[in-house]
Amino acid sequence: MVANVLDRFEFRSVRANEAEEIAEIEKICFPPHEACSKKDMFERVEHAPELFLVAVDKETGTIAGFLNGLATDEEAFRDEFFTDITVHNPEGKNIFLLGLDVRPEYRRQGLAREIMNQYVKREQAKGRKMLKLTCLEQKVEMYKKMGYKDEGISASVWGDEEWHEMSYAL
Repeated sequence: MVANVLDRFEFRSVRANEAEEIAEIEKICFPPHEACSKKDMFERVEHAPELFLVAVDKETGTIAGFLNGLATDEEAFRDEFFTDITVHNPEGKNIFLLGLDVRPEYRRQGLAREIMNQYVKREQAKGRKMLKLTCLEQKVEMYKKMGYKDEGISASVWGDEEWHEMSYAL
């Protein structure tokens, strides 16, 4: 299945003119209290496009899914990562993943896993040390299967939720 995913999609950084589409996908994939605002998403695309990995359907040109994050030397998740792009340090040794989005019609095809795999390879090659993410309880096992370690409940309460903080050593 992975070969099919690799053949079907182009994996690359986001382009400035794709901010609107990215913001729309975020609205589809996350409930309103968890989704990144359009303003914040536009700022991420503008200031940290290299930390997006988009999967573009080669046949239609549609962005099927994406992963985005920010770089910092910090070690623990905090809510400001979601709303304050000024905490992004392009030279940071750690990447905090802010959202994995896959359009509903592209789910259950291995795309989310491949986006995560491609992101790991890319950031390893850049010399990063750690990837961190937060997820709800029901996603913990999925991320464990991808090699992430559950570090317990996060200090982040983004969207008034209880999140697990998970890490992947590069």
